[in-house]
Amino acid sequence: MFVVYAFLVFFLIIFFTFLVRLFLHRTALIFVLRKWVEWIDDRVHVLQHLKVPEFNENCQQNRFYQKVSVYVNSLASVEDSDFTNLLSGKKSNDIVLCLDDDQTITDTFLGARVSWINKIERNHRSFVLKIKKKDKRRILKPYLQHIHTVSDDIEQRRKDLKLHINTDCNWRSLPFEHPANFDSIALDPDLKNKVKSDLETFSKSKQYYKKLGRAWKRSYLLYGPSGTGKSSFIAAMANLLSYDVYNVNLSKVSDDYHLNLLLVQTTSKSLIVVEDLDRYVAEKSTAVTSSGLMNFMDGILGSSFCKGRIMVFTMISKEGSDSALLRPGRIDVHIYFPLCDFNSFKSLAGSYLGVKEHKLFPQVEEIFQSGATMSPAEIGELMLVNRSSPSRALKSIITALQSNGRSGVNGKFGHQLSVSAVSSPARSSTAEDAGGMAWKDTVVPKEVRKLYGMLTLKSCKKPGSQDHDHEMIER
Repeated sequence: MFVVYAFLVFFLIIFFTFLVRLFLHRTALIFVLRKWVEWIDDRVHVLQHLKVPEFNENCQQNRFYQKVSVYVNSLASVEDSDFTNLLSGKKSNDIVLCLDDDQTITDTFLGARVSWINKIERNHRSFVLKIKKKDKRRILKPYLQHIHTVSDDIEQRRKDLKLHINTDCNWRSLPFEHPANFDSIALDPDLKNKVKSDLETFSKSKQYYKKLGRAWKRSYLLYGPSGTGKSSFIAAMANLLSYDVYNVNLSKVSDDYHLNLLLVQTTSKSLIVVEDLDRYVAEKSTAVTSSGLMNFMDGILGSSFCKGRIMVFTMISKEGSDSALLRPGRIDVHIYFPLCDFNSFKSLAGSYLGVKEHKLFPQVEEIFQSGATMSPAEIGELMLVNRSSPSRALKSIITALQSNGRSGVNGKFGHQLSVSAVSSPARSSTAEDAGGMAWKDTVVPKEVRKLYGMLTLKSCKKPGSQDHDHEMIER
């Protein structure tokens, strides 16, 4: 009897030990069970095999093989596999994952499970797609289109960006290495998020635009005083989407035909930029006619050649511009870039000086509340040259703001205030996308009368109060 009890105790100990280990390794158990279910499922259903060879029958490179390779090696299941290769990418600091020879990887699309085999036979490489016969008719066509879309997006983000500048006849290319991104731009956070969302949605909307029968392009107008970050914002747009930049210098364009020729030579998924558009129009410093410029902005000739283009125009002010030039459909999104306020100042202080709070911040805020202001570029330069001492940088900014305030209407600040006033977007009854600070035309005379005493005033309107409800971005 003792032997029986001892055997039972020993059995229970072994059993509970097994359960504990099973619980501790439940992830491995789930993985084993899933593999077992998949093995049974593959044996029950009829599978079809589709081969994607590296070369076609004429020994030419199969472009779809390259797309499949990019897509398959980007799957999350590659990272989860027991073995994979690590290879250097196109850029020096890039590391990419790559399947080993004859390795199998799984993917899921529209609820169906498929598998890929990296096959090598007699020195000929291919990818073999295994798909259930019952799923083939339902998912194969959209799945192959999905592979095209994802691989194109990956390749787009991996490429080295270029800056193209127009010469007398064509484009000259240079490496585009501007470091700007949306996190470093001193602009309203909600505005930045909405623009980022708009850009990313557009870049993935090729089929939607095709369904609508519209050219797959989008256009932005960035306007506001000099030094408010419009050029850096363009660079951030290019870096976000990994788009090449084509910077059009209208003074080097000989006629309308030349401008259209430049447009046709641009590539798909690129930014086409025309800066200081209002200056060209006002001074008539270009040989391009008004109708030629509008046709260029519409992208009529380039729409069949350049898919996914984004056109960006900058202005100091929209005041006096031809309404036909800025009409909806020709310009999709209008974004206003204001002079610096206290919130923008804090963003700049975090980027340039690495400080989120400082004992001098209340004094700076008080001066901003009194109406003094400067451009983000001017404030950023003061922070840059004094970056070793945040206190010295803030004191220099306070001095500069006070100097601008005391200069009044005849000084620099008076000029900036007038520019900001005429550049503010007019309130309309249509829905707009995001809020931002802008000076009301009706408020400007009142503020001008108070400029000489602004440093002691406490009752002036704060940039975030009633004047703040003007919109910075319009559709």
